[in-house]
Amino acid sequence: MARAAPPPRPSRRSRLHYHVYVVELDDRVWNVARFRRANPDYLLGKPFVYVGMTGLDPDLRFDRHKAGIQANAYAREYGLRLLPALYERYNPMRYADAKAMEVELGIALRAMGYGVWQA
Repeated sequence: MARAAPPPRPSRRSRLHYHVYVVELDDRVWNVARFRRANPDYLLGKPFVYVGMTGLDPDLRFDRHKAGIQANAYAREYGLRLLPALYERYNPMRYADAKAMEVELGIALRAMGYGVWQA
């Protein structure tokens, strides 16, 4: 008797292995005019952050930013540390959800007065 073929594997994008992450940026990023223009409602004393999404573990992605591998310039030059309290409750998720959550998280943090950069 012939064996049935195994069911197809879910596509990589439909599996729950994408993450949003938040990197705290050094205060010196405020000296960059482009960053200031993107954050007209920044509240003094709130953190500066970079919000991203990845199919990698956020720790590995942060290390890659710092090493200059597919790095965002702000995360590479001004990135200090990950802020898991701001993102870990959302992870992991599907690709489409992570893309949407990256935008939503950036908007929410900006609304709270954070200085935010998103790629």
